[in-house]
Amino acid sequence: MTQLFNNAQEWQTLKDGIVTLAKQEVLSRFEKVTSTTKADGSVLTEADTEMQKATAEFLMKQWPQFDFLGEESSQEEQAEALRSTQGCWILDPVDGTSNFASGIPIFSVSLALVVNGQVVAGMVYDPDRDELFAARKGLGAELNHQPLVAETPKTTLKKCIGIVDFKRLSAELALKLVQTPPYASQRSIGSVALDWCWIAAGRGQVYCHGAQNIWDYAAGWLIVEEAGGQSATLDGESVLVDRVVKRSAVAATTPELFKEWQDYLA
Repeated sequence: MTQLFNNAQEWQTLKDGIVTLAKQEVLSRFEKVTSTTKADGSVLTEADTEMQKATAEFLMKQWPQFDFLGEESSQEEQAEALRSTQGCWILDPVDGTSNFASGIPIFSVSLALVVNGQVVAGMVYDPDRDELFAARKGLGAELNHQPLVAETPKTTLKKCIGIVDFKRLSAELALKLVQTPPYASQRSIGSVALDWCWIAAGRGQVYCHGAQNIWDYAAGWLIVEEAGGQSATLDGESVLVDRVVKRSAVAATTPELFKEWQDYLA
């Protein structure tokens, strides 16, 4: 692991910078901007483009040794950044843009640092709630400077809240979840990065999503891992891969719930 963010001052500089930029470039525009539709059908706002631009400038000034991959970067730029031998930042400037553009106050900024194919640092900031989830590889997870541990008093799947994005699941699996739900209740909040963080915080206990990109999940994945939660794809592989390709995700707060959840999904 890079030793950079073992330094408390450097870590705080990074966290303070992202929080400040998110308030300036994202929260200040909430309910004040119009949106457009990208070629892939996803939503884009001025907050996305301006947050990405401002964050890239901040990171380059502070840590010029790392490359940069943003959701709004071109595919060529994204692929080149991931090939970096020094490491690369991965940013989703507004995760939950559809919520943001619709006036729904559930969205976030997600930033991860990947070195040699490993996520070594990650943070997800929810500017509406002023909640900063963060983690460093091997050093645990935190929420607003307090240790974050994935735990729950709910000991069986049937007592749990499931965070599930039905839209991106196969029709067969989605129908199974609707007809024979294994949990007590289900939510879909519209921000993948916060999905992961809310699992780490125990706000939901099990999670399933059919297709998410590396900028959606990289930081949240590390936060769940460092909080002690467990995750895999629907096929049982590691969610994390060092390329831009959509991945399914299954996660839970505890090993016991994770196994029960995987058994049901299988």
